[in-house]
Amino acid sequence: MIKHFPFQQLGKADHGWLKANHHFSFAHYYNPSRMEFGTLRVVNDDWVEPGQGFPPHPHNNMEIITFVRSGSVTHEDNKGNKGVTENGEVQVMSAGTGIVHSEYNLSKDPLTIYQIWIEPNQRNVKPRWEAKRFRNNNKNDGLSLLVSGYPEDQDDALFIYQEARVFGGKVSKGSTFEHKIHHQAYILASSGRFEVITDDATVILNTGDGAEVTKEASVRFTVLDDSEIVLIDAPSH
Repeated sequence: MIKHFPFQQLGKADHGWLKANHHFSFAHYYNPSRMEFGTLRVVNDDWVEPGQGFPPHPHNNMEIITFVRSGSVTHEDNKGNKGVTENGEVQVMSAGTGIVHSEYNLSKDPLTIYQIWIEPNQRNVKPRWEAKRFRNNNKNDGLSLLVSGYPEDQDDALFIYQEARVFGGKVSKGSTFEHKIHHQAYILASSGRFEVITDDATVILNTGDGAEVTKEASVRFTVLDDSEIVLIDAPSH
């Protein structure tokens, strides 16, 4: 089963320096029918003006993933972590018992990111932060594994405290491939246009769209234009 959520129907917030598009209820956007997708709690599609960002603020007991689509984001927290995550890189933060962090666009170019929050399967862990560049996430036969809570994936992916996986990458027009689903999948069209196909439905996603896939063992992709795709495979409650 596929449910399509066009970009135009997402929650919107325009703060001037920040233009946010919310796939689920967040901050001042409240939609009782769009509270979460299982353990996937937040997907924000954010545009941040150069020189602006999010001042220090707290989090706890949440796995927070930042997928940088363009530009760079500077992270700093009260646990001594500091780093710059650039286009083509991903950062994760386990908020655990509590952490205060800031995220700024200190570059001269706009920053575009996906902020992804997944509920953890362990509470009150020691807070942590890390980032990684994925050198082989531009391929046409599938999506690269970026983030995982499974021990067997730790050599290849950033770790989170949840039995979930986040995949992503850029694929060229004309590519076709199948992707297996372990739990249920939320698919993001970071850029481009592509088909998501199951045995009984086909949905076309355009830049900015999202889609929920449930009760499917796999989906097939047909890439209609050069695209960047993100797929979040996370448990239901």
